[in-house]
Amino acid sequence: MNKATLIEKIAEKTGANRKLAESMINTMVDTIIEELKKGSDVSITGFGTFETMTRYARGGVNPQKPTERIQIPEVKVAKFRTGKRLKDSLKGK
Repeated sequence: MNKATLIEKIAEKTGANRKLAESMINTMVDTIIEELKKGSDVSITGFGTFETMTRYARGGVNPQKPTERIQIPEVKVAKFRTGKRLKDSLKGK
């Protein structure tokens, strides 16, 4: 499923028009991104938790020249942990 299909399903299930459903999805995504940038976690009960993690700097190997070592810088990444309801529904409970 892609974003367009998700928008259509939300519009269909809520009775809202496509433009409103698209606005709701965009607002939700933008809000989650803003909170993650601040370092806050975003928890949606039953669905899961979005959180920011730091991947620390480390040494690596240049794949084009395997004998060359490179330094990989520290970076912040988003992680997602599934909630109980989502886990249970995927297990078939």
